[in-house]
Amino acid sequence: MSEQQPGPGAGRVALVTGAARGIGAATVLALAERGWSVLAVDMAADDPALPYAMGTRDELEAVVLAAKEAGGQAVSYVADVRDTGALHGAVAAAVDNWGGLDAALAVAGVMTGGVPLWEQSVDEERVVLDICLGGVINLARAAIPALLSRPAPRTGRFLAIASAAATKGLPMLAAYCAAKAGVAGLIRALAAELGSSGVTANAVSPGSTDTAILAETARLYGLPEPGRFAGQQPVGRLLQPAEIASVLAFLAGPESGAMTGSIVSADGGLSL
Repeated sequence: MSEQQPGPGAGRVALVTGAARGIGAATVLALAERGWSVLAVDMAADDPALPYAMGTRDELEAVVLAAKEAGGQAVSYVADVRDTGALHGAVAAAVDNWGGLDAALAVAGVMTGGVPLWEQSVDEERVVLDICLGGVINLARAAIPALLSRPAPRTGRFLAIASAAATKGLPMLAAYCAAKAGVAGLIRALAAELGSSGVTANAVSPGSTDTAILAETARLYGLPEPGRFAGQQPVGRLLQPAEIASVLAFLAGPESGAMTGSIVSADGGLSL
């Protein structure tokens, strides 16, 4: 029997937030299948400001197990992306485990809304801004120094999830739109700041993807199920988390070096 060849991510180390489920979980698996070592980060707890359940510790551990079975290395780490100190600890854990960091992927996100902005509670507004935008900023602050600490020539990658909501005005989701537009602006600025360092910054904007966030969006709009969003995309269906994860996995690799400051649409044509 021939010896299995190492995957394209062999020797590379990633940190993924929002890893317990959805696009985050799919991204951990996609990287592991390519041979990456992955620190899977999630707060793994509910938030009192949110009316729906977050990912759990059991789900996070199941993702790690699946990643190992797929041929990669993976370790779970519980941290809230609103806590910069916790993210510094997560980066340190990745470096301690595998000797460095090559990609940091800010995937954690939440959904609130369902009413006009002026009627939304301050707590709900704050949680979506603090996680969907603040969490990306906090990960950049914690992870980019580690990406830059790799010796030249570097192929470090900082990635984030934006959204079609970054460029579309969606009623009753004003805070979410503001947060995702902020992510797009942040990525462009980081790309300019990182310059010729060898570390790049990019984002992916998914369309309606079959996740817990989409289910919550359907509830906020009074829809019976999230499949109702499929019709707004030219592909005529909901996207799957693995489809978005495959784009992130490509961007995390060294072969994406020509791309920086890009907001890549993986939205089933929603933005057309």
